[in-house]
Amino acid sequence: MAALIEAIDIKRKMFFEFDDMPFVCLDVDISTPTARGGQTLVRVKMRNLKSRAVFDKTFKASDKFKEPDLAQLAASYLYSDSAGSHFMDQESYETLTLGDEMLADAKDFLVDGQIVQILTFNGNVIGLQLPQQVELTVTYTEPGIRGDTASGSVTKAATMQTGIEIRVPLFIKEGEKVRVNTETREFCGRA
Repeated sequence: MAALIEAIDIKRKMFFEFDDMPFVCLDVDISTPTARGGQTLVRVKMRNLKSRAVFDKTFKASDKFKEPDLAQLAASYLYSDSAGSHFMDQESYETLTLGDEMLADAKDFLVDGQIVQILTFNGNVIGLQLPQQVELTVTYTEPGIRGDTASGSVTKAATMQTGIEIRVPLFIKEGEKVRVNTETREFCGRA
């Protein structure tokens, strides 16, 4: 039997099962009442790993959740076509195909050969987890103009090889590799 997790023990980025669905905790806030006899409440911002829906839910501190039957498989991105995006399991060398609904906006960060974590729930593929940062090549950006900092804006728009546009410092040129945070979509530094 899977271990039980109390609501008070839930932490950020922790997985748990609620209503027979797998969830990940995005943020947690514990509110302890000052009055005697009041219950400690745990407000959890959580994402359903199957539907990708995000919502807030408040639980009593003593509520219990099952640990989900989740597994993570290391896989490398191969290509995308009309059937979906194809990945190769790094252990079994089996090809796994994920539909666009499973990828959500992760497609903006996928480059050939990139290693990602494929999530499975009860043996079925439900989605993927990107690394915290990815390296992308700048395919287009305006040249930085010397003295262009008077407006207070010291960044410029740059288009990456996957097609997403992010803000980068003025010194970044076309063809450079940069690190991009996959959660915030922000420039992290040169690669």
